[in-house]
Amino acid sequence: MRSPSADRRRCAALATALAVGGTLAALLPAGPAASTASVPVRPVAHYDFGHPVPGDPARERDRGTSGTAIELVNGGAAMRVRDERRGSVLQTRQRSPEVRTNDDWKAGVYGPGGVATLRAFNAVRGATVMGWFRLTGENPAPNSHSADPADRYGAVGLAGVLSGTSQGHDVRALLELITVDGVLKVVALGRRVDGAGSQTFAASADWRTILPPGRWVHLAAAFDFDTGTMALYRGGRPLPGAYVVGGDPWGVAGPPEPDTASPSDPRGIKIGGSYPQNTREGNPCHCRMDDLMFFDRALDGREIARFHRWTR
Repeated sequence: MRSPSADRRRCAALATALAVGGTLAALLPAGPAASTASVPVRPVAHYDFGHPVPGDPARERDRGTSGTAIELVNGGAAMRVRDERRGSVLQTRQRSPEVRTNDDWKAGVYGPGGVATLRAFNAVRGATVMGWFRLTGENPAPNSHSADPADRYGAVGLAGVLSGTSQGHDVRALLELITVDGVLKVVALGRRVDGAGSQTFAASADWRTILPPGRWVHLAAAFDFDTGTMALYRGGRPLPGAYVVGGDPWGVAGPPEPDTASPSDPRGIKIGGSYPQNTREGNPCHCRMDDLMFFDRALDGREIARFHRWTR
């Protein structure tokens, strides 16, 4: 466990790196493509759950470039909990499994006309979602919308960027556990065009091996909307996997080029479940999270490995 002084040094180094020169490019090793060296790699949004909005502890400040504060839904400040990883982290969970309700602890932001501060994800060529996750309870959770007490949700929500027409569930880029052919898998799920088909890249390994209950694990999902490819990483290393949907669900074949996401502002970010506007419970995650980051391009493996080491 890091000492408080070590944690303060880490935060100070982070703040300096983000402020000086406006880029983290100098912190990253040179990749195989020279073009990546000139691209700023600051996250569009970054939440470490140690920075409540002044005067409003039920909201968390954004440490990224966009300044997009998020709501700690249904639990407020109580969702920031002490953890051996460091000072405070986010706790999400289902609260009333036997009742059809929307009182689950989750986080995020939602705007029915789009969230303007997330405009970096408008017509974007790629995206990356990453963070630290620790499963702390029953997953997947009992389905509170089902009359069958044995019924479970078919997914466990981690973190994602909503699409431009989302009702609070549909996404542009998502890291999640989802049922694929009857088996729960760690997946990257992306949607290039609002309202159109999504593609899923599912890790081959058992989800309990990737995310052992009670253990902190760094996961990342990268989405390249131009090439139609996705990738998953655990602990900074690629996770073998396979695409779930055949054909070309993103519609990237043929002109025009390059292929980008829809030219719309995302309707928000969802964390620990769906519907950040709190109209419904959906796929709650009984887990803790820290250092959630959302980037407006598909980071390569070296960059993701560096962020894993940096936040560890």
